[in-house]
Amino acid sequence: MSIARVTEIICGSDKSFKDAIENGIERANKTLKNVEGAWVKDQSVILDKGKIREYRVVLKVTFVLDD
Repeated sequence: MSIARVTEIICGSDKSFKDAIENGIERANKTLKNVEGAWVKDQSVILDKGKIREYRVVLKVTFVLDD
């Protein structure tokens, strides 16, 4: 029987929400083993003088623990 853990990460991009998600998954894979999935918990933007400076997402990343 496998045991999984879920961890929350915040990631950003100056291009798009999609890019922010891809950045977060790429970074999670560098640190966590056996990443199995992720879901977007929240999205937000950071503004600078009324213009979008950064797209941010909060991801819940699921990874399976080693035996």
